[in-house]
Amino acid sequence: MPLTPEQQAEVERLRDETQATRRATVPALEEILYQALPVLDHGFVRIIDYMGDDAAVVQAARVSYGRGTKRVQEDRGLIRYLLRHRHTTPFEMCEIKLHVKLPIFVARQWIRHRTANVNEYSGRYSIMDREFYIPAPEHLAAQSRSNRQGRGNLLEGEEAAEVLELLKRDAAQSYADYQSMLNETDSGEIIDPGRKGLARELARMNLPVNFYTQWYWKTDLHNLLHFLSLRADPHAQYEIRAYAEAMLEAAKRWVPLTFEAYEDYIAGGAQLSRQGLEVTRRLLAGEQVEQEDSGLSPREWRELMGLLGRGQS
Repeated sequence: MPLTPEQQAEVERLRDETQATRRATVPALEEILYQALPVLDHGFVRIIDYMGDDAAVVQAARVSYGRGTKRVQEDRGLIRYLLRHRHTTPFEMCEIKLHVKLPIFVARQWIRHRTANVNEYSGRYSIMDREFYIPAPEHLAAQSRSNRQGRGNLLEGEEAAEVLELLKRDAAQSYADYQSMLNETDSGEIIDPGRKGLARELARMNLPVNFYTQWYWKTDLHNLLHFLSLRADPHAQYEIRAYAEAMLEAAKRWVPLTFEAYEDYIAGGAQLSRQGLEVTRRLLAGEQVEQEDSGLSPREWRELMGLLGRGQS
């Protein structure tokens, strides 16, 4: 995904600055540092900086043991124990900073995770880019009839073509009107010297939420894993899931032992309610259990049966 000339100059400057350091570095993450990992049609994720690694998690955990206590024999086992038992503070000792380019509507979802430091591109000071997100045809779907938040069957034929045309037309027209109100071009040149033009902070209100914005997003490892557990989930909206999947690859490079535990206990694991655990015990004991006498709602029953691979009995 191409960067602006200013961003490319920053990347080259940072790559040229090779300095000795005593802090922990991760070669696998260093390989993609400052690189734009493409997401959607115009978006990207770039790792700008990071602090700590798997060893930092272990070090922080062992500080709390104090002298004279028995040490865990291997780092992998300790990390898995910490994540399995939800001892989260050692994971907060690692941090990562990302540069993200994303559609505004994705940013509005993302910012609901109030667990990071964020600095966003300002449409008050700068002219917004002429870039907007248009879904690929395979992601154009109708509203789901069973899920108020989700998508159903794909749109096809003339209906899909009409939707794509409307999205492109409206975005192009909105940006043209935005420029007209500003009385400025993309590069900031005045269009009509005889007009004042509307203030940038007001003209931006005309742009739809499929336009792209950018921000720097810094978070710790604990909150990153929580974000990924929600947004890399198959039930998450596709557009934000695409960003989460790019971040998964970065996390795997950064903290491989922690990422392995995350896949086993969070992404690939499940949490059961008291009633769900009791039903599972009864089933393991060979008892025939029906939803009506399980203490679970029909939806909870279906979810539990799905987890246990028993279908929707």
